[in-house]
Amino acid sequence: MARYRIVGISFDHMHMGDLLRLVHDHPDAEIAGIFDPDPERMAGAIATFGIPPERVFTDFDACMQAAKPDLAILCAATADHALYTERLAAYGTNVFVEKPFAGSVTDARRMQAAMARAGKMLVINWPLAWVDSHVTAKRLIDDGVIGDLLEVHFYDGNRGPLYHLADKVEVTPDEVERQKPGSWWYKAASGGGSLLDYLGYGATLGTWFMNGEAPIEVTSVIDETPGIEVDQHSITICRYKRGLSRMETRWGTFTDPWMIQPQPTCGFTFVGTDGTIASPDYASHITVQTRARPEPTPVPAEPLPEGRRNAIEYVLHCMTTGEAITGPLDPATSLIGQRIVDTAAQSAREKRTLGLLP
Repeated sequence: MARYRIVGISFDHMHMGDLLRLVHDHPDAEIAGIFDPDPERMAGAIATFGIPPERVFTDFDACMQAAKPDLAILCAATADHALYTERLAAYGTNVFVEKPFAGSVTDARRMQAAMARAGKMLVINWPLAWVDSHVTAKRLIDDGVIGDLLEVHFYDGNRGPLYHLADKVEVTPDEVERQKPGSWWYKAASGGGSLLDYLGYGATLGTWFMNGEAPIEVTSVIDETPGIEVDQHSITICRYKRGLSRMETRWGTFTDPWMIQPQPTCGFTFVGTDGTIASPDYASHITVQTRARPEPTPVPAEPLPEGRRNAIEYVLHCMTTGEAITGPLDPATSLIGQRIVDTAAQSAREKRTLGLLP
């Protein structure tokens, strides 16, 4: 019998299938139940992981009462994160939220408060936190290889959120267009748009790279496409005491970065007082410049250590050992990222620079 019982709550986000695979493959975990109001959205996971009918639910409370989970994976639409987290907290389970944190800072704080009352763990998962190249870059920055970090430059996205299912199964362009009108990804009220989808990556991991420093002010611009109510391209500038950082999000990259890196390259570039680092997404190496060696030099991306190889392994490791959640998955770090996202969204609406929202 598995040590940890885990449930999957809502299949709004296609990453649910990827996360359930990590649960399925973990020796100490089992899929104790899955829930979604629409049974069709669970069909792929049921077939892939052999989930029996008695562990499949279209009623939330029935799922929680039957499964009695140790951990709930939440993949709801962004605007629903707070409501679901509060409902999960009432059942006394740890909650693992697939990015982004929340629809707003207010919702993020609701989530933190609910989990604090329950005395359980809240985790915000950012998949880029498990990319070898970015973790290697963080180690070199912390080791002082490029001096004091001055700038974080982030460009990321994909062809669009409807182009791929779990396990990165591709969807045809015709099917993408058919789904757009009804998809929550393209509805502002549900938290759709590239800024809310991807800026949290740059803002939260950027905060991690900056060792928790928050910017002073934020300026953001988004595109406006006729017939599309959410943005598909955003550019955000964060002013820190030490300088400017830029974070750009894009639905509509020429290729998906996990298959073929597009141009501009998806990932991070760091500028320090004594060097630079380029860390592309999913790369086998990063590229480093230093004053001692100014020519760009490849440095292999180090494999992640056991216990930290993926999000589920890490969270279960922390549950077993009692270690605190750290890095981008820590809600305190993610909250700074959420404040940047909220400020950027308001800046884009008002078309002006704003001080970082509290």
